[in-house]
Amino acid sequence: MPFLGQDWRSPGQNWVKTEDGWKRFLEEHSNFVSDINSYCHMENNKDNNKENLITNLNYDIAAKKRKKDFLNNNTKTQHFYQEKWIYVHKGSTKERHGYCTLGEAFNRLDFSTAILDSRRFNYVVRLLELIAKSQLTSLSGIAQKNYMNILEKVVQKVLEDQQNIRLIKELLQTFYTSLCNLVQGVGKSVLVGNINFWVHRMETILYWQQQLNNIQITRPTGKGMTLTDLPLCLQLNIMQRLTDGRDIVCLGQVSSDLQVLSEDRLLWKKLCQYHFTERQIRKRLIMSDKGHLDWKKMYFKLVRCYPKREQYGDTLQFCRHCHILSWKGTEHPCTANNPESCLVSLSPQDFINLFRF
Repeated sequence: MPFLGQDWRSPGQNWVKTEDGWKRFLEEHSNFVSDINSYCHMENNKDNNKENLITNLNYDIAAKKRKKDFLNNNTKTQHFYQEKWIYVHKGSTKERHGYCTLGEAFNRLDFSTAILDSRRFNYVVRLLELIAKSQLTSLSGIAQKNYMNILEKVVQKVLEDQQNIRLIKELLQTFYTSLCNLVQGVGKSVLVGNINFWVHRMETILYWQQQLNNIQITRPTGKGMTLTDLPLCLQLNIMQRLTDGRDIVCLGQVSSDLQVLSEDRLLWKKLCQYHFTERQIRKRLIMSDKGHLDWKKMYFKLVRCYPKREQYGDTLQFCRHCHILSWKGTEHPCTANNPESCLVSLSPQDFINLFRF
């Protein structure tokens, strides 16, 4: 098995600061020694050399302080990695020390780019919601910063595209409710970081919620074809592609024709059969006044009792052979003869469960 970690026992190197910057010390290179002698001027002018050393030392300290202040104060800073996959290990071995955490995986899997893909958008939003519900205390400081940065990008994308508004409203409400439960007062927070940071983040969430509440849906310019211009059979076919009953109800409020289509019994029957099993449906039967099954009322009752079926265009995948987590289509260094047969798609909840030791 190849050695994948960084060995702290490896031999170090000697570096010397010159006028051209830091250089590695090599005794066999005489020109490098001459550079050091020309920089030091120990025999010629000791006073000037002492002033130069003090100036350089002060400059280095000021530069480090500016860099540290920038990293601490700039909330837009994100940490990117060259590899778009992560090895999930749950114990210490001779090759690896420690274990993989949820925050580390959250930082390494490139969620900032994933939200720009319509196939991965709902998956990332659902994952953010699950983390906000129960995993906020498991995030490190860097993971918290990346979480807020990704959440801000999601909100900005919704404000620009004017899509998935209700989905993001529910995410922000879940996040805010979890913070209210965790932040009970100064000195009582179980979250990593200063409580003032979390209070500021709660204020930011309220500001985002206000922006989403004030959004105005603009109609596209031009005289193109609209949904109501299509034949009724095509309108009903489009409605059958919606996976949330609330979207069907909202669509039925647009016009009287869509209102009639939104009450179609077959439409709600297929929606119930898509999300729930036959056993669950039989336990929640509701009869209408006419003696028929009221599939619409049954759907909303089933939603309150059972979780809906989740389906995403693209998901994270886990390799059972090499224990690497990555997005679909991302190459990883797998040593299996048939890597495709070792890949398993993970739901957002499966992703969370993967880091529960």
